[in-house]
Amino acid sequence: MTDHLALVKNCLKGKAPAQKQLYDKFAPTMLGVCYRYTKSTQDAEDVLQEGFVRVFTFLNQYNGEGELGAWIRRIMVNTALNYLKKSQKYQHDLLFDKTQLAAVSSNDPEVLLHAKELAELIRQLPTPYQAIFNLHAIEGFSHVEIGQMLGINENTSRSQYMRARHLLISWITNTSGNKNKVYARK
Repeated sequence: MTDHLALVKNCLKGKAPAQKQLYDKFAPTMLGVCYRYTKSTQDAEDVLQEGFVRVFTFLNQYNGEGELGAWIRRIMVNTALNYLKKSQKYQHDLLFDKTQLAAVSSNDPEVLLHAKELAELIRQLPTPYQAIFNLHAIEGFSHVEIGQMLGINENTSRSQYMRARHLLISWITNTSGNKNKVYARK
């Protein structure tokens, strides 16, 4: 933690080697965060670059409380969400259809997946489902927080999350016969 504080102080002094070190230390992990919210590597790289511009712009606001990586992750998530809202190719995808708010069953099969396979399935979700699933299941935000971030009702967030889960479970269950991809336990 004190190493991070020294690194932050050097970055704030405008020392280019410190800024490069901060970027090199966190960029690979944060690219993964950005990739979870976008549909292409190029979009994820755009979000990463925009996110690091914001990190360096607001680095003086990091007060040393909590992990620096968590602080940067929050900026990357917000940058990714803003990117999705602004990007023309995601505009249509981010419409939250009020007619899709029916309850979904929560009966879950027990499933064992490799992390890479699960991540790829999550990336195949429609954009609103993908964003909400990532925010809730991966990042740990509450539905109230997600609603505020996305400008939607808390219940819409819950419904979209349940639909994302249901869709993932359906895909996993339907592909469980293919032993090379997904393994289901009974």
